[in-house]
Amino acid sequence: MKSDNEAILTGNHFLDGDHACCEGAIAAGCRFVAGYPITPSTEVVERIAQRFPLIGGIFIQMEDEIASSIAIAGASWAGKKSMTVTSGPGFSLMMEHIGLAAITETPMVFVNVQRGGPSTGLPTLPAQSDMMQARWGSHGDYEIIALSPNSPQECFNFMIDAFNLSEQYRVPVLFMMDECVGHMIEKVVIPEESKIKLVERKYTSLPPDKYLPFKPGENMVPEFVKAGDGYKIHVTGLTHNEKGYPVINAEAQDKLVRRLVNKIKLNSDKIIRYEEDTVENADVVVVSYGITSRVCIPAINEARAKGIKVGHLRLIVVWPFPEKRIREISGKIKSFVVPELNLGQIFYEVERNACGKADTYLVSHAGGTVHNSEDIYNVIMEAAK
Repeated sequence: MKSDNEAILTGNHFLDGDHACCEGAIAAGCRFVAGYPITPSTEVVERIAQRFPLIGGIFIQMEDEIASSIAIAGASWAGKKSMTVTSGPGFSLMMEHIGLAAITETPMVFVNVQRGGPSTGLPTLPAQSDMMQARWGSHGDYEIIALSPNSPQECFNFMIDAFNLSEQYRVPVLFMMDECVGHMIEKVVIPEESKIKLVERKYTSLPPDKYLPFKPGENMVPEFVKAGDGYKIHVTGLTHNEKGYPVINAEAQDKLVRRLVNKIKLNSDKIIRYEEDTVENADVVVVSYGITSRVCIPAINEARAKGIKVGHLRLIVVWPFPEKRIREISGKIKSFVVPELNLGQIFYEVERNACGKADTYLVSHAGGTVHNSEDIYNVIMEAAK
């Protein structure tokens, strides 16, 4: 069995996004994965099933996605960095446990390799149709973090970020891939372990009689303990006080839920990530994420060649949404263009935050294939008029 130092496959590799996602999780210190096979995400756990026995990790194929998403919660409370992997229909089944992870502040990562829906839909073809479900799929008020890679290299890199954010803020983090990114094969450079920066779980130094498991600490995030360390903890999905005991009244609800929301909202400037290309002097700004952020580039270049001032804002962290930046840009440009593999999800967030100061154009596609860049080009030209 290899040590943690030997677990990371350093150097240059040619991997698809699913396999790079596995390697990123290993590099992040994930050592427990529970999952159920579902296209197009299965290759992630197939590789995990091969790799984990060699490095001291545990992979369990559960009976379904519901069992998978609760198993990783238990593993997290036992002290392991954990994740599950799924696609559309399985993601729907996991929604209750995303809400449970939010209220119990359980760090865990959910990988969703998106495919065409609704229902069984297009198991082998791409879409970006789960983006709003990622934000609002469970009931009640809560905040999550969601990242969207556009290459196998980013599948490796951003998996490390996903686990770091999950540990830092004690929050479920959603890794929103798509079938194209999951199945494309490209060069992936895996650095030496010494160059990988990890955020480790912050365990309490207080004795059991002084420790309150849900008392907020730095950045409103409670310190953690794990099962077996002698701390008596009550972990419940019910509204609870700082001891973890259920308190069923409006005052306790408001205090708890506001903190769960604010620990992300008030730290959003530290969490939000995006890339910009000539946004400041643009008349039209294309807002994209995931595979669509690559497909739109020929359209942007073609429009620039015709003299149109086009900028590109590419979302890396989609949730929390970069509301402040969209509002800043909207007062300086004519239009936003939002291409996405759905019929309008992130588009409406852009439109809402533009506040009527800039027009917003959707380039919609229900999935099954990526956009034709010519369609994006035509809308950019229309938006520039």
